Amino acid sequence: MNLRRTLLSVLIAGACTPAFAATVDLSSLDDASVSGRFIVKYRSGSAERVQPLARAKALAAAAERARPQMGARIAGLRGAAALRVDTLRATATGKHVVRASQRLDRAQAEALMRAIASDPNVEYVGVDRLMHASAMPNDPVLATHQMWHYGTGSGGARVTSAWAQGATGAGVVVAVLDTGATHHADLVANLLPGYDFITDKELSGRPTDERVPGGWDLGDFTTAGQCAPGSQPSNSSWHGTHVSGTIAEVTNNGIGGAGVAYNAKVVPVRVLGRCGGYTSDINDAIVWAAGGHIDGVADNPNPAEVINMSLGGSHACEADTQAAIDRAVSLGATVVVAAGNDNEDVSGHAPASCARVVAVGATGYSGQRASYSNYGPGVDLAAPGGAGVEGSPNGYIWSTHNTGKTVPEGDRYVGMTGTSMATPHVAGVVALMQSVAPTPLTPAQVEGLLKASARPFPSKPDRVIGSGILDASAAVDRAKTFGQPLQAAPLTNNVAEAMPPLAAGQSTLYAIVVPANATKLELTSYSGRGTLSVYANYEAEPMPSANIASSVRPGTNEVISIASPAAGTYYFKVVATADAAGVLIRARIY
Repeated sequence: MNLRRTLLSVLIAGACTPAFAATVDLSSLDDASVSGRFIVKYRSGSAERVQPLARAKALAAAAERARPQMGARIAGLRGAAALRVDTLRATATGKHVVRASQRLDRAQAEALMRAIASDPNVEYVGVDRLMHASAMPNDPVLATHQMWHYGTGSGGARVTSAWAQGATGAGVVVAVLDTGATHHADLVANLLPGYDFITDKELSGRPTDERVPGGWDLGDFTTAGQCAPGSQPSNSSWHGTHVSGTIAEVTNNGIGGAGVAYNAKVVPVRVLGRCGGYTSDINDAIVWAAGGHIDGVADNPNPAEVINMSLGGSHACEADTQAAIDRAVSLGATVVVAAGNDNEDVSGHAPASCARVVAVGATGYSGQRASYSNYGPGVDLAAPGGAGVEGSPNGYIWSTHNTGKTVPEGDRYVGMTGTSMATPHVAGVVALMQSVAPTPLTPAQVEGLLKASARPFPSKPDRVIGSGILDASAAVDRAKTFGQPLQAAPLTNNVAEAMPPLAAGQSTLYAIVVPANATKLELTSYSGRGTLSVYANYEAEPMPSANIASSVRPGTNEVISIASPAAGTYYFKVVATADAAGVLIRARIY
């Protein structure tokens, strides 16, 4: 249930709420029943916002107000007097993470949230949501290791062709926000010092709630009932090791497979543990990975140019997550995220639905949409995620893994499927692009080039999953020449220009510079006589065989519309297929 309520008058413990009632976000009460962690925002200027003692007193008072609403269930746990609420830490956005001392059910969690909200100095109370890996192993592990997903076949990402151009990712750092990484012999040489951001020892498996250096995967196995009443036990996934291997598995060493950007380096950032990971921890990790400062954590000595997040939750993008992404993007990091594996519209899933991310859908061995992949206009492009067939290695994404069922043991290679596996293909290609670009590409430029260079789907997908399938070779080729201006007539936003007369077969090239945060770019030709075809491209000359959009209707009235255009220069080529004169052309940026 997604529900945001503003309290106007709620009776709690016999007292009315203040006139300026807090917002209580009840949309993830199931997560609250797992751990009892909440996000609290105090009003600006209040003592609770800046003074630990004032916060402690306010939370103690809230616990007192909540007890009558919780009834005998709390008393039956450890005694009513045992309930307390403690502040764990401040978040990067100035809110505070708090935790109840006992496990709560949904009704108890709601009662406690409303009690906290009744403090006139509280502006907002929400659940510290749990995120989960976007793809866990859902197919049998096969012995054969075939990396079809790097090839030039109908479902491949053409990574081998990018290597032939000399792109290996050298000098680029990729942060992987996931379960961490193991000391896999075919990966560890490409790992840089990371960090474990999980602030809950029950999730992390460490002795304390403190964050610690390293980013090593200690295992995310669970026992029966650990994640929720009735939840099933599960073995450790080694999800982050698999994702990291796709990006930068050591190559040309005679063992295992290869990473997309095998000369890049990976910073493992552990944000997912047993039962998942908290959004507050993930948000801090996003900022830290890009080089931003987080109190209590040593700054990242290797800021990432690319952040991979093969994780998500079933809710819309939250303001704090968007703020963290915006901060990372401002520091120059391209944020690549999995669309999710629920066969649903991506708009209801975060962080894939956040702005300024590259959201990745999944395709299978033949280039078709994987049946599990989320879809919709919010997906930017697709990449091989696999749609495995039992008994055949084709259709799985093969990468580094571990033999341990709980804690790390031996190295192995495993085939997995999911948008989690598609996402590191894109992150690795971003590393390839940055390693050959004349100057570092901005995140917006990276996104624009990825979408513009994607190759068409072999057949029209049953659902929209972006501009096409990731094409590493074309993306690298475009990155090499990015920023080289073309001779083109400039267009001014929303100003009609008279096009010169064109004989059949002649063409003219126009250009317009699109600023950041534009929602749509539209080009229209009209009036006059003749027959035209119009082609568009991003930061490159459009051709009939290489474009991101086209209009080839009879006559002179052509329309091209590009949703969510990246910042940069768009070129439009107008080709006369019959003599044309008196034509007007107009570009409009929304």
